[in-house]
Amino acid sequence: FGSMQCISANQLGLSPILMAGANSSAGVMGKIINAQSIVVASTATGWYGQEGRILRHVFWHSIILAALMGALVLLQAYVYPFTVTVVE
Repeated sequence: FGSMQCISANQLGLSPILMAGANSSAGVMGKIINAQSIVVASTATGWYGQEGRILRHVFWHSIILAALMGALVLLQAYVYPFTVTVVE
């Protein structure tokens, strides 16, 4: 996906480094609601069979983090003071 992201970012006039970094960060945040991570968490904490309860608890956290990450990337892509932080 890295090559495709760079090509897409260049065609859209965006920083390929910013887009690749945003995708990497979003992938890490997506692990919060990954089924395997939830099963490991339920096993590690002794909450056997409570995977649904754990997912309900972390679901809104993941939505909020995704919205914050999206807002940060939008600011870095288009708003002047934040665009300075993007490496070209």
